Amino acid sequence: MQQIRQWLFVVSMCCFTVVAQAALPLSDGEGNKLPSLSPMLKQVNPAVVNIATFSTRQAQNPLLNDPFFRRFFNVPDQQQIPKQAPKKRQQSAGSGVIVDAINGIVMTNSHVIDGADEVQISLADGRSFTAEVKGSDPELDIAILQIDAKDLAEVPLGNSSGLEVGDFVVAIGSPFGLGQTVTTGVVSALGRTGLGIEGYENFIQTDASINPGNSGGALVNLRGELIGINTAILAPAGGNVGIGFAIPVNMAKASMKQIIAHGEVRRGQLGIGIQDISPELREAFNLKNGQQGVLVTGVSEDSSAEKAKLQPGDIIVAVDGNKTTSTGQLRSQIGIKEIGDKVRLSLIREGKTKKVNVEVGEPQQLASINNELHGLLDGAQFENNPDGEGVVVAGLSPNSAAAYSGLRPGDIIVGANRQRVRDIKSFREALSHSNQSVLLQINRNGRGLYLVVR
Repeated sequence: MQQIRQWLFVVSMCCFTVVAQAALPLSDGEGNKLPSLSPMLKQVNPAVVNIATFSTRQAQNPLLNDPFFRRFFNVPDQQQIPKQAPKKRQQSAGSGVIVDAINGIVMTNSHVIDGADEVQISLADGRSFTAEVKGSDPELDIAILQIDAKDLAEVPLGNSSGLEVGDFVVAIGSPFGLGQTVTTGVVSALGRTGLGIEGYENFIQTDASINPGNSGGALVNLRGELIGINTAILAPAGGNVGIGFAIPVNMAKASMKQIIAHGEVRRGQLGIGIQDISPELREAFNLKNGQQGVLVTGVSEDSSAEKAKLQPGDIIVAVDGNKTTSTGQLRSQIGIKEIGDKVRLSLIREGKTKKVNVEVGEPQQLASINNELHGLLDGAQFENNPDGEGVVVAGLSPNSAAAYSGLRPGDIIVGANRQRVRDIKSFREALSHSNQSVLLQINRNGRGLYLVVR
């Protein structure tokens, strides 16, 4: 008990210190009331909910999943999962935001409800409802839920594109299962990418405390508008160090629109390979010192980009008037568009500025994990290299022919049977010339090698 009291004292002192640093003057000398976030929070708090998920899983000895263990002890395959194994009920907690009170639409993180058999939503007024999962977007880490309830509050959607570093923000959620908690801070940075957290990254970075259980909660501005969905923290020491990340509401809103309409997100592509601008490339392309953008390294056949006459060597500097500084940001800018939408690209070509309208096209199909391409590559999944020419090994099925061929996920195939491989189409053509063996030219982690598959 003494340790708990000491811990609470330390936490309270830390909170006091943070508040004291950001505090406004105690009075104006005339006894006027202090400015407060309370009026705004009274409007927003009822729309931030607690989410509890339940999943039922088979309780079994994990060794039964090990093929070597089963063979060594001669355990039949049908005993891998005992029919009468007891089931265990598991629970986890997160947060969510009501964004449509009339229809009971709740926005949260995909990882909060991933694998759940049942999702329970608890409101600030004490009511609880079972939610229906309308769909999710794991690449962005957004999920949309719906509850059948009346007299709900909602958080109005703001415009995350108008955010600036230094803007005050408030994070609301249920960290550590403590119930609704409010923390304040500022926008520390915008457009954070390359963190390896999600497939599409364009995060708002904030120093407003985000902790376990805050995932899916609201990041609002001082007007009480939703400008982000809290999703992750950078915690090298295992705790909050003042670096949290939120998904911009404009991106989340685009996913929500498609999930409600289709039950899923259908992302399109332009059909280009892209690369970040390095200092060496900036010099090679005679760009101004400090010029930012994304280099087009290749244009796929029959793609939207080819129809718009984009060319390798073009440097994309903006999408629909919004600056583009990295490949991650460009992927996010296109990722929020629907198939059929048109985007206006600002680019530099041979030192001259151009504007090009491009329609977002259907995503190119992956070569499926079967023998569609070649029987010797059965079990491999391929996709066009997003960063240029070649075909990437996107996946290998366990115990398949391809898994034992020497291929590895991430390998870039640039040649097959002594023919150049630019994309899936040319790869298929090169493979059609042999049945008994396949000669592959591979780029693996920057090194070239040849591989014969028999």
